Amino acid sequence: MDEKSLIRYKDVYVNQQELGVLEDVNLELNKGEFVYLIGKVGSGKTSLLKTIYGELDIQSGEAEVLGYNMVNIKRKHIPELRRRLGIVFQDFQLLTDRTIHANLSFVLRATGWKNKATIKQRIEEVLDQVGMTGKGYKMPNELSGGEQQRIVIARAILNRPDIILADEPTGNLDSETGRKIVELLKSICASGSAIIMTTHNLGLLAEYPGIVYRFENHRIKEVTNEYSRAEKNKGESENKEKVTSTAQETAE
Repeated sequence: MDEKSLIRYKDVYVNQQELGVLEDVNLELNKGEFVYLIGKVGSGKTSLLKTIYGELDIQSGEAEVLGYNMVNIKRKHIPELRRRLGIVFQDFQLLTDRTIHANLSFVLRATGWKNKATIKQRIEEVLDQVGMTGKGYKMPNELSGGEQQRIVIARAILNRPDIILADEPTGNLDSETGRKIVELLKSICASGSAIIMTTHNLGLLAEYPGIVYRFENHRIKEVTNEYSRAEKNKGESENKEKVTSTAQETAE
């Protein structure tokens, strides 16, 4: 595998409960990349994410994630792999019976952190990074949806993962809050983690460009050009409007 390559899938076939979900999947993720997965509900986006963190088996093809061969990975190696991945779920999955600090502390302890002072310091760092400084004492139900999603992202970056998988992270949020969440993910990407994000909000693709894969008819296809072209056309038409209105003002 190429040095920079974090994920490399070649001719991968995935099925779930005897149904062929995806075939001929070719996908590569390199350090620092931001990748969008788009397509209808049921087109296999979440299934693909599940193969990356070892929740769903790969039937055939070549698949490597962070140096692990996902076609024949041993069960005992999956926890090691998952420590190097951050996962952001649409429905938050925070533990509702404990504070935000306790939620984050639980994850660190489960992944081998022992020193109380170091745990406290790391929790403060990630809360600061996601714009939630000083909110560690709150319970999840005291936070808005956007704030809860920020905590979920904080949880995902606790162990400084190589890759973050975000499954519809803006799905339950209003559009302005959703944009702020993508801005946050973009800033995390810029500081070193590669990101794969599934979304139905195609407006985000033009506003926050990345590599785009479309899921359709059990296959995936890179369609980044379609979205950068759409953005270019939009820019050109805006420029034309500006030129026209300037010309009109001059004439007046």
